[in-house]
Amino acid sequence: MSDMRNNVLSTRMVRYLLLLCLFFSPLHLSAQAKRPTLMVIPADSWCKANGYMKYEEGKSVPDFEQAWTGDQDLTAVISKIGELMAEREFPLKDMSQSLKDISTIRADILMEVGWKVNQMGPKCSVTYTLRGVDAYTHKQVAAGSGTGKMSFSAEIPVLLEEAVLERMDNFTDQLQAHFDDLLTNGREVRVDVLAEGSIALDKVFDGKELTDIIEEWMAINTVEHRYNLSDATETKMVFEQVRIPLYADNGMAMDTRRFAMGLRQSLSSFGISSKIKTQGLGYATLVIE
Repeated sequence: MSDMRNNVLSTRMVRYLLLLCLFFSPLHLSAQAKRPTLMVIPADSWCKANGYMKYEEGKSVPDFEQAWTGDQDLTAVISKIGELMAEREFPLKDMSQSLKDISTIRADILMEVGWKVNQMGPKCSVTYTLRGVDAYTHKQVAAGSGTGKMSFSAEIPVLLEEAVLERMDNFTDQLQAHFDDLLTNGREVRVDVLAEGSIALDKVFDGKELTDIIEEWMAINTVEHRYNLSDATETKMVFEQVRIPLYADNGMAMDTRRFAMGLRQSLSSFGISSKIKTQGLGYATLVIE
């Protein structure tokens, strides 16, 4: 009788442990999910207010290199934000390593920081803004702002930490929510197809028009078949809100160019020659020659 009771209890214990494993495993997997990579840069408004601007192609743009080398407070502020993000296990990329060509930034999200110092007698405080911007779509995905308490400290990083600290968890929660969406629904990009040679997009291959072949490939290779064909003519197809996976089958990070390369390889099986042009991280054009 005792052995039977022990066997029953043992069976119940095994079932209980299995239920615990099933219950907690999604939480464990979520905790182990890759975090977005980020880079902190000065906000455009801060650069303009502090005179760190330059002219490129007839327009005024932030001069990140001049700001980085000319403002010690900026380097200290970025280092402080880096510490706060590292404490929350968000990897940061070093801005100083990308200054030679800011267009080649390979971060998922750019964190734009700006601040101003408020003086009241011997005390100071900092008013700050912090924006998380998706580097592919240029859409804001997280934001935080506020003013810290007055302090006798004159060190900008200390004042900024006091102002940011109580809102930082909410900010990182917004970042993680955005990245979770990317993991589930794919990264949003744009892909255009242009026919500039002798092959028009309405040409028939194996009984199908080229437009249909391209759209079928897009439907198969996007996450949950999510894309929007906003324009289609004999010479042009515009695919917007294209959701591509974050990672390829081999585990490598997927970007717009790599995704478009897959379409290029598929078209080559029909004897179609093409090349790819990119405009930033989230926009690629496949040109049929």
